[in-house]
Amino acid sequence: MRIVDYPSIIKTAWENYDPNRSVVSVEDISAKVSTNHVFRVRLDSDELVIAKLSYFGVFEHFKEDHTIIHALANNLLYPYENVLAKSLVKDNEVYTYRFQNSLVDTWVVFYNPIRTANRLPRRLDEPAIQKLGHEMATFHKACLRVGKILPQSSKTVRTDIQELLDILQTETGQFEYRLHIDTIKEHCERFLRNIDELDIKSFDKLPVFVDWNIGNFSVTEDLKLFSRWDYDWFRISNRMMDFYFFSQVVSDIGDRTVFSYGINTLNEPRFLLFLKAYHAVYPLTANEIRFLKEAYRFFILNYVIKYGRYFFHRTYSTKLQKEAYELYLPSVDRDFKADLILKELGISEA
Repeated sequence: MRIVDYPSIIKTAWENYDPNRSVVSVEDISAKVSTNHVFRVRLDSDELVIAKLSYFGVFEHFKEDHTIIHALANNLLYPYENVLAKSLVKDNEVYTYRFQNSLVDTWVVFYNPIRTANRLPRRLDEPAIQKLGHEMATFHKACLRVGKILPQSSKTVRTDIQELLDILQTETGQFEYRLHIDTIKEHCERFLRNIDELDIKSFDKLPVFVDWNIGNFSVTEDLKLFSRWDYDWFRISNRMMDFYFFSQVVSDIGDRTVFSYGINTLNEPRFLLFLKAYHAVYPLTANEIRFLKEAYRFFILNYVIKYGRYFFHRTYSTKLQKEAYELYLPSVDRDFKADLILKELGISEA
């Protein structure tokens, strides 16, 4: 296990940003179920900033994502103008700091603290599910409008899956995935084939956050979105990438301490209730509904299998990856009921 002095890196990053205000304290406020590192930084001026530290993936993607998120935060209009945290800027661009030595390559971005309101209850009643469906459709429409003026993103679902296929060809990949290479390859190739058949290039393209765990956002008393944080899975893609976590939020079992990622929440009547409310505001298409299965497959392949050890502590990542091979991937083509959803929403098969 690497022992890295993250507070020291953050202090150096801040000194490089503004040497006129010094850091008094660095408090770890990271979620304990993941390997993400988030810190509350107090300055000698008694001001507070939030530091996000990451070390997985590619630095250029980290910088690109936060540049896009900052542009989104500054261009969303009422009532979402304060929903996202705004990054600190230096020399007219989002300030990012990269620390490298022989052991570590890690990156830091600073945010202004974001205000929070109410956290959703662990289990929603049906009126709340309908309100949430309406609200998420409204938020997606706002993101779609802003998405047209945001900087370009170099990441796509296709490049992410191709990267996983490339990893399988490396010595590291051959070792790490040695018992499951054929399964991973089969599902990657099926995903790429199916997204072509569904013509996802024709889908609306907008900023999505993917991970809508109820610990990542707050709402007002009437369930309007108030604030959203944790941008680790942010991407410019299609809106269906958000829906698996929406299904988790409204599921009958509700939020839980010991979590898993089965596909069945996509088939629950409660999720259909959410979809009906959403569809009334921002109509869905037949191919988008069919893509839900592929969005789920992508989530398992990319975030559980490829990046699981970075997003979850070892106990969780080991459990989830074992379940991915034994339960999640076998269920993708077997258990998803697109026809049922299309019928319930009254969407034509054409």
